Amino acid sequence: MRDFSVRQLLTAALFLTATAASAQNGNSNKENDPYSRFGIGEPLTGTNVLNRGMGYTSTAFQNATAVNTDNPASYASIRLTTYEAGFTGSMRTITTNNKSYNTGSASLANLRLGFPVSKHAGVALGLQPTTHIFYHNVDSSTINGFGKTASEYLGDGGLNYAFIGAAGETHGFSFGLNFGYMFGNINNTSRLVNLDTTHVLGTEFSKQTRLGGLHFKAGIQYYDTLLNGWNVRVGATAEWGQALNGTQTAYSGSFFYMGTTEVSDTAYTASEKDGKIQLPATYSIGASLGGSNWSLALDATQMDWSQFRNFGQTDSNINSKTLRLALGGEYTPLPASVYSYLSRVTYRAGFYYGNDYVNLRNTALNYYGFTVGASFPFKRSTDRIHTALEFGRRGATTNGLVQSNYFKLHLGISLNDRWFIKRKYD
Repeated sequence: MRDFSVRQLLTAALFLTATAASAQNGNSNKENDPYSRFGIGEPLTGTNVLNRGMGYTSTAFQNATAVNTDNPASYASIRLTTYEAGFTGSMRTITTNNKSYNTGSASLANLRLGFPVSKHAGVALGLQPTTHIFYHNVDSSTINGFGKTASEYLGDGGLNYAFIGAAGETHGFSFGLNFGYMFGNINNTSRLVNLDTTHVLGTEFSKQTRLGGLHFKAGIQYYDTLLNGWNVRVGATAEWGQALNGTQTAYSGSFFYMGTTEVSDTAYTASEKDGKIQLPATYSIGASLGGSNWSLALDATQMDWSQFRNFGQTDSNINSKTLRLALGGEYTPLPASVYSYLSRVTYRAGFYYGNDYVNLRNTALNYYGFTVGASFPFKRSTDRIHTALEFGRRGATTNGLVQSNYFKLHLGISLNDRWFIKRKYD
């Protein structure tokens, strides 16, 4: 009978837990984000937890025992088979019109596997969310002849990405490509309710969109060593504007309340409509400088929303272009220390700033955040537990808009093993 090691048991537990979290993600990720109503929702990233601790800098990042899916060119550096999973817990305080309320969520951030196929090539595959949609907004007003009303806007859904990627390295240059399938649902509903009487029917309009399509991401990196022994790496990625196929169904109806029970009636259902959602093109460049136990990194990412189309329609509330800047670093006091565990811990910090993809009431919406993190090694192995804390702000309270202050806790684990090694027996 085969004996199972602690690492193998941890690997099995990791994937069982991550799979369960992924299946429950739709129920747990209910953090109210009013701005996710626009476009395809709030953009997310499958960035490794260790990179999140460095302000999300990742374009020029490589690690022999970590999987950096933000730049597929990094797969060429993978030296051990690596299993990874990341989870995020988030708390958000939303402020508007001098009123505040709290919301939060817990969700799977990424699930992936990477392994080397030669000394200069590697492969990775995984699953990660790319956008998040959940909002519930209410506006009160008075309509002549109708009375005091409440307009209610609700939505949920998001997109996910399942992919496989490969990379190779030659003469300091690494080239990589992710190829996969992006899929998901977007549900939008608007309701009008009369607050003065229960004798007037409320109205409801809903639209459901199912999406799916192939998606590619290309990356390149270049590595060199300076005369003083430091190393420098530069990188770039590109996701050109790609389209997802979609099917849209619209509903309209009325509802009323019988006591506390809502009774609804569908008055109209439109036939399914086929179309496409044209995604924004995304480009990033980055550079890193490091020594034997430290590194500093800088990233710049641009998204071209001028290409965005939703079943042929543009969105006037979306910026034509957005730019995000990130700066971060990491430091390990004594990576090979035998006597001090804390000296083998890797410590990280970072900062990011950008202009939002949403532009409402001629008001520029910006966001920024600070991150700190650490990776804790298992005893006598390359396995790690990764942590990161993130504090940020998004939006504005001017012109009746919404501002959110958020706190996120990121937790990840990476387990390493050796594949394709011929066993030797005495």
